[in-house]
Amino acid sequence: MRKIYLIPAVVGLLTSIAAGPLAAQGAVSKQKAAPAPRAAAAGAPAAAGTPVAAGANSAETPAADDKTKAIDGFRSAKFGMNEADVRAAMTKDFNARPDAIKSQDNASELTHSLLYSAPDLLPNGGTAELSYVFGYKSKSLIQVGAVWSKGTDAAMTAEKLFSNANILRAHFMGEGFKPDSIAVNMPVAGGIVMFRGSDAKDRSVILLLQGTFENKENNQRVLTPTSLLLFYVADAKSPDIFKLPPGQF
Repeated sequence: MRKIYLIPAVVGLLTSIAAGPLAAQGAVSKQKAAPAPRAAAAGAPAAAGTPVAAGANSAETPAADDKTKAIDGFRSAKFGMNEADVRAAMTKDFNARPDAIKSQDNASELTHSLLYSAPDLLPNGGTAELSYVFGYKSKSLIQVGAVWSKGTDAAMTAEKLFSNANILRAHFMGEGFKPDSIAVNMPVAGGIVMFRGSDAKDRSVILLLQGTFENKENNQRVLTPTSLLLFYVADAKSPDIFKLPPGQF
């Protein structure tokens, strides 16, 4: 069973991204390589491999208005729910049997998670593993994650991962997140941030295509994807996880 980790505190997530929940997927067989998308901020083109600060104006950037997307959880599971309520939401959303929902504790962050394998979470996208993470102090829902990989679906391919990533990115670009929070196609260590956006309360959606880069002809950077990760995070800057108090060591 894979360990679930929370995204560490980040400021802006503009030049790099730390390993987040479900980032360690274990060994995954190498798949067919595909060209890496070019870096961009809010849809603006840039040189491949060059992270660019988000917030540039473009035709794809939603206008700032009262209709900013609100990120309150995933489907029926809302941030702040307790475990019993989240289990009920999972049953409602996926008709999940009680014995199909697994529990997992994180010994370093002292968080608790519920895991569920969801076939075709994205239509024709293959089986994904969902994780619902409960905070260290609050014991309430602070994050929902989904991962697609060979580890979640033996039939997963590089082409399918790219397809899933492109479908989700296009969806999120039309959802009305804060324009100055949006970043797309941003190469980072270990992959590409396909989309990052926040709402008015700084709750975030992060879509990360993980894999390995290789330099091919004409110095073209080519990504071999191994997993696609999607996170809905209540507070990426200050997550409710265990931290040693200052001065103890």
